[in-house]
Order: sequence, then C-alpha cells, then structure tokens
Amino acid sequence: MNEVSKDPKKANNGKADKPKVSRRKFLIGSAAVAGGVAFGAYFILRTPANPLLRDLGPGEAAITPFVKITETGITFIVPRADVGQGILSTQAHLIAEELDIDPGTVTLDPGQPHPIYVNAKIASNSLPFQPLDEGFVPRTVRDLMETVARVSGAQFTGGSSSVADLHEKLRHAGAAARETLKTAAAGRYGIPAASLATENGEVVFPDGRRIAYTELAADAALVEPVTDVELRPPERWRKLGTVFQRIDIVAKSTGAQRYGIDIELPDMLYAAVRANPGRGVSFDRYDDSVAREIRGVHVVVEVTDGLAVVADNTWRAFRAAAALDVDWQTPDYPASSEEMWRVLEDAHREDNIDSRLRDDGDVDEALDGADVVSAEYRAPFLAHAALEPLNATVLVEPDHVTVWTATQVPTAIRDAAAEMTGVGKENVTLHVLPAGGSFGRRLDHDYVVQAIEVAMSVPGTPVKTTWSREADMAHDFPRPFHMARARGAVSGGRVVACDIDTISPSLSASWFGRVFIVPPGPDTLIVWGAYDQPYAIPHYRVTGYKAPEVVPIGSWRSPGACSNSFFHEAFLSELIAAAGVDPLEERLRLISDPTSRRVLEAVGEMCSWNGPDIGAGRGRGIAFAHSHHVPVAEVVDVTVTDRGLRIDDVWIAADCGTVFDPVNAEAQLTGAAIWGLGHAMNCELTYENYAPLQTNYHAFQGMRLYQTPRFHTKLLEQAPAVAGLGEPATAPAAPALADAIFAATGQRLREMPFNRFVDFA
Repeated sequence: MNEVSKDPKKANNGKADKPKVSRRKFLIGSAAVAGGVAFGAYFILRTPANPLLRDLGPGEAAITPFVKITETGITFIVPRADVGQGILSTQAHLIAEELDIDPGTVTLDPGQPHPIYVNAKIASNSLPFQPLDEGFVPRTVRDLMETVARVSGAQFTGGSSSVADLHEKLRHAGAAARETLKTAAAGRYGIPAASLATENGEVVFPDGRRIAYTELAADAALVEPVTDVELRPPERWRKLGTVFQRIDIVAKSTGAQRYGIDIELPDMLYAAVRANPGRGVSFDRYDDSVAREIRGVHVVVEVTDGLAVVADNTWRAFRAAAALDVDWQTPDYPASSEEMWRVLEDAHREDNIDSRLRDDGDVDEALDGADVVSAEYRAPFLAHAALEPLNATVLVEPDHVTVWTATQVPTAIRDAAAEMTGVGKENVTLHVLPAGGSFGRRLDHDYVVQAIEVAMSVPGTPVKTTWSREADMAHDFPRPFHMARARGAVSGGRVVACDIDTISPSLSASWFGRVFIVPPGPDTLIVWGAYDQPYAIPHYRVTGYKAPEVVPIGSWRSPGACSNSFFHEAFLSELIAAAGVDPLEERLRLISDPTSRRVLEAVGEMCSWNGPDIGAGRGRGIAFAHSHHVPVAEVVDVTVTDRGLRIDDVWIAADCGTVFDPVNAEAQLTGAAIWGLGHAMNCELTYENYAPLQTNYHAFQGMRLYQTPRFHTKLLEQAPAVAGLGEPATAPAAPALADAIFAATGQRLREMPFNRFVDFA
C-alpha cells in the first residue's frame, strides 16, 4: 500500500522545482562534430574535459556529458551505480522528463569514471553539524566540502545521495537538449524556436509536422547550446511523480538481467580465491600439487591475502582452491567475539572521547540526585551477504586494461588498475554492470584488485574471478559492532535528561583509509543517528568513543544510524515508559523540527494510534529516526503465537521532499524496513579463531518470506530539499520492533539479534 501526499498549493518544492538556471552557474562545455550532438549540465568551479569527446565514431558528436544524440540513436549517461535500488531507472526518467522522450527507447550507459560525474552532495553529509542546522557556518562548510569533492573528482554511489546530487543536473541536461534541438529545427526551417514543441522524441511544428531528434543531431551540433533553460513544474510532468514501471523491472523479474557474474567472453578463463581466514595477513607456505592435478587447472597465483586458482570453469577453480594446502599467518587482532567485545568495553574511557556533538543543558546536574534510568545496548557485526557473490572479469593487454564488474567506486577501480598494470588511466576501460545487491559492500574494491592480479598472470586472456558464498561472508568488511551506555531521568511525567555514550571502531578511518583519504576531525558515524536527532530534551548529551579496529569494517545500509537509532530510540522508549506517558505523544512533545513532527503525526494517523496496548498477547511499538536528511517514523504490530512472535503490520511515514518515482520510493521504504527488521531478528557475525562462524545463509538468515508483514507507507513531500530513500527506513525498524515486543511481552531487548532472547514465528 503506497500513498503520496502532495500539497496542490505548492508552486515550488525545494530545489527540484526551481524554474530557471542562471547562465553563470549553468556550465555547458562547447565542442561539436558534424553528425551528432551530446547535451549535459554540471555545477562545478572548473569544467573538466567532456568525456564524451573521446573516441567519437563517424557521425557522432559530443557537447556535454549526460545525453548524446547521433543519427542512429540516443544515449543517456547514468553515472550512479544500480545496486538494486532502482537508480538506473530514476536517472533515465529525470533526463527523459525534460527531453520529452520515452526512456525505454534510449541506450543507458554508466559512462567511464570521470570528474564530471563526481558525487559532491555526499561529501557534506558526514560533517559534524546537525543536519537541520542551516546556520552560516554549517552552510559555508557544506558548500566548501562539495567544492572540494568536485575538485577531487571522487565518483561513487552511496549514502542515499544519488537523487539529491543528480536530480537538478539531469533535468537540466534534458532541458538543455530539448531547447537546443528546438533551436536547431528552427534554424533549419527559418521559424522561431518559441513556436516549436517537443513530444515523444520529436520536435513538433505548429502545423503538426514532426522531426525526430536523431534527424536533427548534425544541425544541433552546429548551434550554440541553449543554457537559459526553464524546468517544468511538477504539474506539467508527464511521468515523474506518477506511477510508472521501472526500466529494468521486466528483466529482473524474468531472470533476463545480466549481472557481472553472467559475463561470458571468448577464450575466457575462470578463477577462485582462497584467502586467509583472518583479515589483513597472508600465508607462510603453500603446497599446490594436489590442486594442479585437478582437471582444467591452468595456474595457481599469489594474490593479496592469499592464493587464486585459474581453471577452465568456475567449479573446477573452486574445487582446486579448496585443495590447496596452506599454512596461514596469524592476524594481530583478538581471535574471538568475547575478546573483541572486551576491546569495545575498554574503549569506554573518559580519556578516549572522539566527539561530543550534542551537549544541551546540564546533564550531570540533571542526573545528580534523580531517579536515574540506565541501560546498555549492543549491536553485532553484520555481513552484507548480497545475493550475487563478488566477482570481476579482467582482461590485461600490453597497453590496455578492461574490467567488467559491479561497483560503487568506479574511480577507485580505474586508479587501481592503472597503478597495478602500469598503463595510463586513460587506457583503463571499466564496464560498470548492475549488481545483484550490495548494501554497501561494493563500496570496497578488494575483489577487483584480486581479479586484476589474477588477470596479470595470464595476459591477453579475459579471466572471471568469482568468490564463493563462503569467501564472501568470511572476507566481508562487516558492519562494525557497536555498543552504547545510556542514563536518563524523568520528572513530572516528562523526559528531562538523556545521556548516551556510544562506542565503536571508526568506520570512516577504516573505509576511507582503504578507498580514498581519511577525513580530518571526529568520526561522526560513531554517533550518527544519536547526536543528530531533532528532540528538544532539556538536558541532552551524546558522546562518541572511538574503539580500536579489530577487523576491517565497511559501510552497511544506513551506517552509524542502523545501530545508534536502535540505542537512541530504545532508550527513549524506556525513559518514556518510566515517565508513564504515551510513546507517540511524548515524542511529539519533544520533537523540535516541524517536518519531523508531521511525519510522526502521519504515522499515528495511519495506524490509528491509541497506545501500545492493542489486545491480549499483542503489542505496538513506535520509533523515529532522522537519517540521510530524511525523517522516518515506523509503527510495528506484533502478536504472541504458539510458535513465537509474529510481525503483523508495519506503518512507515517519511518525508524526502519531492518524490520522482512513487512506486520505487515505496519499494525503498519497505525494502529498507525489511532489511532492518530481518537483521534485528536473526543476524550476527560471531568470531572464533579469527574468522566468522557464519559462512552462508543457513546461519545468517534475514527475514523469511512467511515472516514478512503487511506494509503501509506514506510520503509527505513537504520537506524543502530532495533526499534519497535507500537507507532511512532501516534505522527505526529495530527499535520499533523492540518496543512492540516489550508492549506484547513486557521484555526489554537491548541487544541484537533478538532471536537470542525470543522466538519468531
């Protein structure tokens, strides 16, 4: 069930509906070759060379980076990676809406890594400012960080930032193409461009005549691009904001979609990796004699962290890799989960504070002499466990490297391939393919580095390197384990004090250290989802403690917030219960942001909230989280059955500003909630002898189909700026479920996964 609420009185909804773009800011590169034209727009202090100008074929031309039109067809450059979140389709529809063309009729190309496709928006998301703080200093620093990102050229997909970063650029690209094509047609026939219209990939003349865009490519290449473009307001949108089918949905629903693991090339070889069960170390010695005797084996290769076997098919490579006799080196981190948790506990020291980004009122005074409520919460390591195992196909030639893979960090792969093989970056071709899931795992590129090492051993032959499911689980960069210790007080039926200490290894140091450059300052991800919540609690403090890294960690759907929202909202529920007041009413009283308040009110209206008690053996829980610039409120209903707890219904209200694709927006809300609920119920990585015990889905089950509840969603569209929905609904799922379980059973759950303490039907 999906509901999108629109305000018909709104003429403009944030940046998405700004009607005009100034010529000064709307920078369009200028180059033309007879026979075709390309259009695009980008906001940047300097203008990188247009990548579409490179390697133009006969009859092709390029002016700007997002839309290319030739005499034979139209190509959209859609640079954000599709990892299942539907961004491929959204990007295409954003361009197509302004260009008046069916996006299903054009070629979609992720393009080659290039500074022009930089993701500038995400650079400002991790700054140590409250997301709702629009003061001079936060705004200035955010602008500065986006400028730095543009200059650095870092291109990646993540942080629910794709639509926020691209929605204006892509609409501008479509509008510029539309108006330039009209100008070209007007010049050819000697009539005013203002008298022309566009529809369905054609320019329409006043007398009804039509001419296809492709027929105007050569003309458009010779005219000055129209830069003073007018974007269509929502009331004139033909597809955006309406119910339409995702471009890739049929292929993905029928099994026709080709992923990286499906790549087949002439004379291809196949490889499997056998890596050290521990992280960050390799081997002392190995014996490959048995492996080499297996039919089809070509060579055994030393790669980062271990060995790889190249064979004539994947299954023989897997078998040979398993046959390797290896003496592994011992990692220098704790061997077991029990020892790892002690590292986290020991990091909770006054001399180890990483940040204190929330410190309102006087918490110490408020807690002194009060009847203090206290609790400790824990969240375990979690694997990404995407359905498509990690894989990459690489062809190394004397002066060129070609890579086929799914990735969220294309520039990192291009740079690694160039450095490892010694070819210039311009001689690396990267084919970014759809991913069969990621959840942040493909923000790393270790699997591609190994694939390049393998391909370098057999130059001139393409090699597909595939990780087994067990290798994928064991060598993941998991969500960091995390704990919190909280104290608070209530008075007169109100929450008056909240003090949360949250302790975790630094995800920023770990991931940025592997892929980019570690940013200066505190790691906001340690406290993200706790310090930045829009509650006006009089005495309110959130302190982050940076623990030593025990195993390398990575970004996992809703990083930071996926754990801290559980800690924060679960503890707030405990305080509200101690105050003896209604969970929704007290949150509404405390909330300080009008948009967030509307979201809470909306979810209460959707479920007809009348308190957490909904009948014998049943319970209702509520939680709120503001993450990735999106306020989300969720209500969960559970029932106690003979077989365990059953989740009956989940209500989700959110406000991400303008919604361009309502169907996909609903899918992102429900999918993120399922992700959060399933992992809170059932999943953890526990370590023994330096490696996780959970090596496949039998020991790492998310939510099963029969456990999936009914979902009800509502998008308010009142927020002033556009934000993404890939992650925000993950954050409140676990605390809402914990709150519902308490309402139904009286049992407080302060540690995930919950199946350690209760059974689920």
